[in-house]
Amino acid sequence: MDDKRNKKYVLMVCVDNTCRSPIAEAVLHDMIVKQDLQAEWDVESAAIEAWHVGARPDERALSVLHKHKIKYTNFVRRIRREDFEKFDYIVGMDQSIMASLKLLEPHYAKAKLLMLGDFLIGLKPDERFIEDPYYEMGEGPFDKIYEQCTLACENFLNQARSYEI
Repeated sequence: MDDKRNKKYVLMVCVDNTCRSPIAEAVLHDMIVKQDLQAEWDVESAAIEAWHVGARPDERALSVLHKHKIKYTNFVRRIRREDFEKFDYIVGMDQSIMASLKLLEPHYAKAKLLMLGDFLIGLKPDERFIEDPYYEMGEGPFDKIYEQCTLACENFLNQARSYEI
C-alpha cells in the first residue's frame, strides 16, 4: 500500500469556515507538528455554506491563534462531494453541522462522520458541542473555542492513533 493511503486525513467543518473549523484545524495541525506526525496525519477545514469562500477566517479567530503562537494561512472553502472520499474523518462542530453533513454525505462515502464535541470527555452529552461564536462580541468566545478545540483535538488524536475510532 502506498504512503498516501496510510496517511489519515481529517476535515474540520463548521457553518462558514471562519471561526470554529479553522481554529480546530490549526490546533490539530499544531499537535501533529509538535508530535512529528506530519507523515501520518493531515488536517484541513471547510464550510457547509459558501458565504465567505476565498476569504480569510474571522480576525478574532486569527488573533486567538496568534496569541497561542499558531500560524494560520488558509482561506475559507466549502465542503465538496469528493471530500467524503478523500478524508478518513469529517468532524462537525455541533448537531446542526452533523445533520447537514449527513444530508450531504453520498452513499459511497468512506469518511467517518464525527462531532468534535464528543471528544470533550467528562461533559454531559447535551454539553458536547462547540458553539458558534460568530455573533458574539470580542475575543472571549473565541478563547473558549480554542480551549475546547485543544482538549477535543487531543482526545480525538489519541483515540484515532489508538484505533479506538
